[in-house]
Amino acid sequence: MIVSKRLKAAVICFLLVFFFLLARLAEIQLFFTESFSKSNINLIQESVKQRTEEVLISDGRGSFLDRNGKELTGKKQPAVILFPFLVTQDWPVDRVSDILGMKQGELRQLLTEAKKPVVLNSRKIKHLTKQSVSNINSLKYPGIYGVYMKDSKETNIAAHLLGATNQDPELLKKKYPGRKELPITAKIGTSGMERTFDEFLLADQDTKLLYHVDGRGNPLFGMDVKYTAEANAFYPLQVKTSIDRNIQKAMEDVLKDRGLKKGGAVLLDIEKSSVLGMVSKPDADMSKQQTLQNYMLTPIYPGSVFKTVIAAAAIEQNEVKPGTSFNCNLNLYGEPGDDKGTLSFGESFAQSCNYTFTSLAEKLIKKDDSVIENMAEKLGLTQRAGWEGKLYREDGFRQLYNEKSGVIWGDDKDKTVKKAVAQTAIGQKNVKVTPLEVANMMAAIARGGEKKQVKIADKIEYKNKTTMASFKDQPLKGENIDKYTAQQLQKILREVVTSPKGTGRRFQDLPYEIAGKSGTAQTGMFTKDKQTLYHKWFAGYFPADKPKYALVVLHMDTPGDKALTNTVFYDIVKKVHENEINQT
Repeated sequence: MIVSKRLKAAVICFLLVFFFLLARLAEIQLFFTESFSKSNINLIQESVKQRTEEVLISDGRGSFLDRNGKELTGKKQPAVILFPFLVTQDWPVDRVSDILGMKQGELRQLLTEAKKPVVLNSRKIKHLTKQSVSNINSLKYPGIYGVYMKDSKETNIAAHLLGATNQDPELLKKKYPGRKELPITAKIGTSGMERTFDEFLLADQDTKLLYHVDGRGNPLFGMDVKYTAEANAFYPLQVKTSIDRNIQKAMEDVLKDRGLKKGGAVLLDIEKSSVLGMVSKPDADMSKQQTLQNYMLTPIYPGSVFKTVIAAAAIEQNEVKPGTSFNCNLNLYGEPGDDKGTLSFGESFAQSCNYTFTSLAEKLIKKDDSVIENMAEKLGLTQRAGWEGKLYREDGFRQLYNEKSGVIWGDDKDKTVKKAVAQTAIGQKNVKVTPLEVANMMAAIARGGEKKQVKIADKIEYKNKTTMASFKDQPLKGENIDKYTAQQLQKILREVVTSPKGTGRRFQDLPYEIAGKSGTAQTGMFTKDKQTLYHKWFAGYFPADKPKYALVVLHMDTPGDKALTNTVFYDIVKKVHENEINQT
């Protein structure tokens, strides 16, 4: 009796397990073949993949172009693809050898050792050309193909600005809850412009060469290689940026060659209010999260660059009279400690006298305790500088990912504290602004006071080069400084360079006349040998008489005597001049 009960229990358990496995098999084979598990895995596609060899020519994702239509995200290069099954065929190895300039034995060895299709690109064959691709395809032999494909190992320029793509299932579900056709393995933009423009760049179909294999890797249906591609004249889309590829590359080379490790540079086209080049250091490394921050869009202590704001407020409030002088033997708190002598307003700005601007700030705040932040707003330092507006269904589309806005006061009570006002006046205490905002301020001054949003993209194009959407010039919200204030600022910004003791006198021999302002901000950090670390700035525009470019260079966390700011600014201006000459 006991044995019979145990036998029945065992049979029942066996049947339960059997029916569970049968139900699971039905689930896999019949009911959920295209959306298995919570991850919605397409089992049919995965099954086909297991018996398919393929070469991805293009992932089908949209791309970024520079202002002249040059590729920014990986240039398509000539390549030749050889499939492994050729070793079993009497293929024209002699002719392929002649076209590629490789020995026949080398080609045969590559295929003999290959488990996947062999891709020969310019990294392996230096003299591979468009003609090589044409000659290869003229052979019309199955398993031998000439194509154009992006080099996956090629380093893209403007890495921080353009951003990156990755597999991120959670972000995919969040951004595209209704797009069930998107596989969980789909790559989406996770940073930079790849993220902000992701909806327009998403791949619909990739382009690849593929063939089916048996368990041993031999062709399953003979030498039938299929070509799959997006048969659409309009997609994928392309984002035409304002970046000048030549200038961007030159800026990156300058920072690399000079050894600037942390900080960066941003160059604007003043007339178009657009970014020509933007570099952030350290270089972006996807395995190191701390390297992905774009410091050109991050609020940083500006130091004496912020004296531009105090100068503008003093001019507008008529606090600077002709003949007014300042005792620049006093430090920022009005105590003995400096030795610059008695200076005029213009000389004080050129030599960056702290006392002049802290004393002016104190007078201004007594009249109006909002004067500093109001002037900062007029100059575009308290709101994001990047383009924001309506794009199709999205009212608040932003071109620049994770761009921050500047701040002036940490606490309104600081306005009644003399030392806090003094520190604020020279761009310390709680003052933080982004290099892009500072560059945009310089552009606004150069334009006569008109401030605009900064564009990084001009338009979105269809594959056939027709326009899908364009981004019009837009003003920054709020008031502008008046023309008289702008003219007076232009005058003292120029004096920074022309004055014998000006902090920008090094730039006197450049091919353009420069106007600008230096800045040195304490970070509160020190080197191992107790040297103080600073953020060193130079912000300006050029040519001073007919402004075309606004440039900001920032070297962060550097001892004062090792700052590369002026050297990098100097070199970039020369590169811009060389680029202009080459274009004429």
